Amino acid sequence: MRRIALLENPIRDYAWGSRTAIARLLGEPGPSAGPQAELWMGAHPSAPSHVVVDGRRVSLADLVAKEPLAILGPRVAARFGPRLPFLAKLLAAAAPLSLQAHPDAEQARAGFERENALGIPLDSERRCYRDACHKPELLCALEPFEALCGFRPLEAIREQVGRLGLPGLADWVSAELARPEPLHALLGALLRLDPGRRSDFVAAAGDAASGLADPALAWIPRLARLHPGDAGALAPLFLEYVRLEPGEALFLPAGELHGYLGGFAVEVMASSDNVLRGGLTSKHVDAEELLRILRFAPRSPRALRPEPDENGALRYASPAGEFELSRVCLGPGRAFSPTHDRGVEILLCTRGEVRVIGEGGPIELRPGRSCLVPAASGPYRAEGEGDLYRVAVPGPR
Repeated sequence: MRRIALLENPIRDYAWGSRTAIARLLGEPGPSAGPQAELWMGAHPSAPSHVVVDGRRVSLADLVAKEPLAILGPRVAARFGPRLPFLAKLLAAAAPLSLQAHPDAEQARAGFERENALGIPLDSERRCYRDACHKPELLCALEPFEALCGFRPLEAIREQVGRLGLPGLADWVSAELARPEPLHALLGALLRLDPGRRSDFVAAAGDAASGLADPALAWIPRLARLHPGDAGALAPLFLEYVRLEPGEALFLPAGELHGYLGGFAVEVMASSDNVLRGGLTSKHVDAEELLRILRFAPRSPRALRPEPDENGALRYASPAGEFELSRVCLGPGRAFSPTHDRGVEILLCTRGEVRVIGEGGPIELRPGRSCLVPAASGPYRAEGEGDLYRVAVPGPR
């Protein structure tokens, strides 16, 4: 396949999803009948996009497997095999997602093989590893977006707990932080804590944080109401709070404990569905496996702002080998045509009306619509007035 093609993308209906954000972007009547949490653009077998080829609707996963060199390009196919290495999403969170982390490549391979050997079905709720791939990810806000990400320094955790004015909780936290490997000790003790005592801590913290101006602590009462007695409700005490403004992004490496609190964003990741959960969810939580794959070191997450690249796009820098994300702003006298050797790309329109001209004729994009640009399609040009998010596989660095 050589021609640029519109993508038909599935929408996932997870309970935390918004009933307005994705529908509004697509120009559809809202609110939607049910939650629309994520719109997937890619070839992951759990929910692949589709394209129309010779009058037939074809799964993008099947198309890539059948024509890897034409779709991916020789460079990408040689490195990643006959699979699209990235997955792009629109993520619309009306409520907090689970407290979670993702494995690195070695952990993913070992975990997938282990659960296969145990005979756990791929669609089982007890499954932690649904594939053998790691999952670095980058989230770019379309609207203000809040998250918890990265452990606070030890003294900052003590100060944050102290603001609640709860001596019992403060003493318990201080005792855990005095142990060897203090962050591991604190989170492990919290996840293993007697449910009755943990519920008391969560309820007391929710009451104490009510009305406080600190934006992180202000989340504790809401999390405690949504998930009574859940360890994740105390996450604002030990994880950094991040608020992204539109156009700002956040990169999450493997092993980074995080929780998305709410907002609307473009998310790009290595094509994987491996999630280790620690709370704020009704789904399976494997606390011991989560503790095993986490990286326990304080880290202050940095909001990423894009920098112009050689093609005039605004690129978000990240260390990921499977993907890079750029924003292309089009208008009068501002067309876009990448000049360097490229592999496969997905282009997503988030504003205005955009025309992508290349092999097979022009493709018209409006907000929420996306297209596949195969490597074999050759040069292309994007024009019009609007914004495109461009997902590609980075070249050699």
